[in-house]
Amino acid sequence: MNNLEELDIITQIRGEVNSRHQMTGENLFLAWGYPTVLVLLLQFVAMQVWNENWCSWIWAGIPLIGIPLMIYFLNEDYERTRHRTLEQNVILLMWVFIGFACCVGGFAMGLANIYQLCLFPLIGLMCGMGCFMTGIILHFRPKTICGIIASALSVVPLFFQDDLWPWQLFITAIIVTIALIIPGHLFLRYVRKSYK
Repeated sequence: MNNLEELDIITQIRGEVNSRHQMTGENLFLAWGYPTVLVLLLQFVAMQVWNENWCSWIWAGIPLIGIPLMIYFLNEDYERTRHRTLEQNVILLMWVFIGFACCVGGFAMGLANIYQLCLFPLIGLMCGMGCFMTGIILHFRPKTICGIIASALSVVPLFFQDDLWPWQLFITAIIVTIALIIPGHLFLRYVRKSYK
């Protein structure tokens, strides 16, 4: 084996090690954050303009946009790294559970006619807790702090009931921005800086 072949093998091994240690899923916070905020603000405006019952179901657009984006980014990450660590699998399964719980809970609360009472505080709390746990697992302090702030703010929508209910949508959009969009951008910048 000559020096050129040895260098080629070393470069291949180094590339494999780097790709295995590269974080995956760095876009998932943004893939869920932006559609959620967009749909909540759209529903808020629709409730202000029309104030009809059908406006209450606009939130169902969140999973219709978020799930395909999540699948796209997960497939892209897997194609890039061909490997997931235990931490990455735990985080992924936790967020799949949170998304599933929010969707099923939302439809169940809508059918039980308690949708306006507690769905959006639940969404804010679940996003805050998920952000907090992700920050703890990844040892990324900005996510942990944003998760604590979002979880604490998740009780605020409970104070907006009856005629003030549409404001729950606006407040929840702010909470989701704190829980998903801000830490998503911070983490994406951190990952890009770490693996240049």
